[in-house]
Amino acid sequence: MEDARTTTLYDAIGGDAAVRTLTRRFYEIMDAAPEAAACRAVHPPSLAGSEAKLYDYLTGWLGGPPLYTDKHGHPMLRRRHFAASTGPEEIEGWLFCFETALEESVDHPELRRIILEPVTRLAHHMHNREG
Repeated sequence: MEDARTTTLYDAIGGDAAVRTLTRRFYEIMDAAPEAAACRAVHPPSLAGSEAKLYDYLTGWLGGPPLYTDKHGHPMLRRRHFAASTGPEEIEGWLFCFETALEESVDHPELRRIILEPVTRLAHHMHNREG
């Protein structure tokens, strides 16, 4: 009989090491790229806490261990981000960082597409101000 195990995105992209690389690179780009200046400005001076939370969130979201929910409860992402003024410029900067880090961290184009589509919708869902 065949083993009918399901491969998660977490496993398909390389598990813990890949998610760590993705989140580390994401915040390196945010800290340096002019395209991300508006997004960087709404983050605290140290990005270490943000990186840890994104790592925890992505790990579970991609099908790995539910680190974020174990530590922080339900993500309620829009509510948790409401204090940060988020308009089109911040969203586009965030997506620039994510897409660039994803391209550098995940080799397979179809896996990148599968991940990026819902992440893009989620980023736009964080919109909470005009302009």
